[in-house]
Amino acid sequence: MSNSSFNIFSFQGKMKTLHLSWMAFFITFAVWFNFAPLLQSVKETLGLTTEEVKTLLILNVAITIPARVIIGSLTDKYGPRVVYSALLVLCSIPCFTFAFSDNFLQAAISRFALGFIGAGFVIGIRLVSEWFPHNELGTAEGIYGGWGNFGSAAAAFTLPTVALMFGGDDGWRYAMVVTGLLSLVFGFIFYTNITDTPKGATYFKPKNLTAMEVTSKGDFFLLLIMKVPMYAALALLAWKLSPDNVGMISDGVCYAIYAFLFALYLYEWSQVWKVNKSIFTTPVPEIHQYKFKQVAVLNILYFATFGSELAVVSMLPLFFLETFELTPVIAGMVASAYAFMNLASRPGGGWLSDKFGRKSTLIILTAGLALGYLLMAQIESSWTLWIAVAAAMLCSFFVQAGEGAVFATVPLIKRRMTGQIAGMTGAYGNVGAVVYLTVLSFVSYQTFFYVIACTAFVGLITLLFMAEPKGKIAEVNEDGSVTMIDVSSH
Repeated sequence: MSNSSFNIFSFQGKMKTLHLSWMAFFITFAVWFNFAPLLQSVKETLGLTTEEVKTLLILNVAITIPARVIIGSLTDKYGPRVVYSALLVLCSIPCFTFAFSDNFLQAAISRFALGFIGAGFVIGIRLVSEWFPHNELGTAEGIYGGWGNFGSAAAAFTLPTVALMFGGDDGWRYAMVVTGLLSLVFGFIFYTNITDTPKGATYFKPKNLTAMEVTSKGDFFLLLIMKVPMYAALALLAWKLSPDNVGMISDGVCYAIYAFLFALYLYEWSQVWKVNKSIFTTPVPEIHQYKFKQVAVLNILYFATFGSELAVVSMLPLFFLETFELTPVIAGMVASAYAFMNLASRPGGGWLSDKFGRKSTLIILTAGLALGYLLMAQIESSWTLWIAVAAAMLCSFFVQAGEGAVFATVPLIKRRMTGQIAGMTGAYGNVGAVVYLTVLSFVSYQTFFYVIACTAFVGLITLLFMAEPKGKIAEVNEDGSVTMIDVSSH
């Protein structure tokens, strides 16, 4: 850990790592969300139906659930520098193929593959945790998350203009190519400028890639239970594409996907057993134990925070448009106020965690989030527009500060598994988005907001079982000696 001061305007040492990390994340999000702002042009050029467009939007987030878990493991094993650079370079390919696609099938395959870039977030969480001490970690992770996350809003603001600059029916294609080139070039910049750890520090790796280690019998079963929603969300997506709904895939394909997911889950059982069977015979020494329930609680909280953010960002323009009879442009600008909050609120949540403790911050922010969505459920056309916007921004502050607080805690559980833990927690955010958006397709906006508020209350109850990270965590060096890493000041 470098001991230099935390100066946001510096581009040296740990601050250089932080700035390059959020830029990489910013680019992944700009590429991942480059479709929504250009949706209308794509629809017209490729002659897509509204159902096909909705399908592309679902495909865009589908693979991100397993991708975050896979990328998290790869990051722990091979280090953030190689994995982030490779992701930026490789994901420029489906970005280019989407830009030049001629029909729905080509577009669908490209969009599905592009979901992988949504996993970039996890890599930076591990990288930043290597460079910053625990008392600055929340703030650093919050800046990484908040400023990087802004890539989606930046895409929404700039890409329609870029498309117009190129002009013609194919303007959108060039706009997308620009994001792909950014990704490709920055992959090389990142690779040449980043090291996984400060000079002289050890990069601790997990013993295995295939499954997460747990350190007690109860945690073994809890891990298997916490895996279920990730498979359930993917099954839900398949069902959404089946003849019962969109009708993009046949019943046969749908059942094949269910069977594949079930087989995959059983395979995962076998891997979790293989990695952890020793705990049933030999207890893990206390110094090396960690509590998996910490991870479980953070998963649920990220489901409610980032899950609801992804869902709400998708529906808010339409909600304002229909409730207040606005033009699409005004509705989009009003709704983007929600995303704008990210620049300050996510770092704010991390900073509050550094200052006032991880658990108490999470309790206050989760309670605020639940109340915020209860407030949003009350919005109706009789409200003054600016009060409705203020309510949305207040709610979004708690949502995003909550995300910052979740990822201020993730790197303090077990250093060598930070990528795996961040991958699972990050995936839960996408699971939340899939669940909430599916709920939205069946219920009114009011009910949708009530459902999110309820899940936040569930998160609040689980928080009572979470312990504040204290003292030190132990990591074993290759020569067998143990390094103690501070996770709290007292």
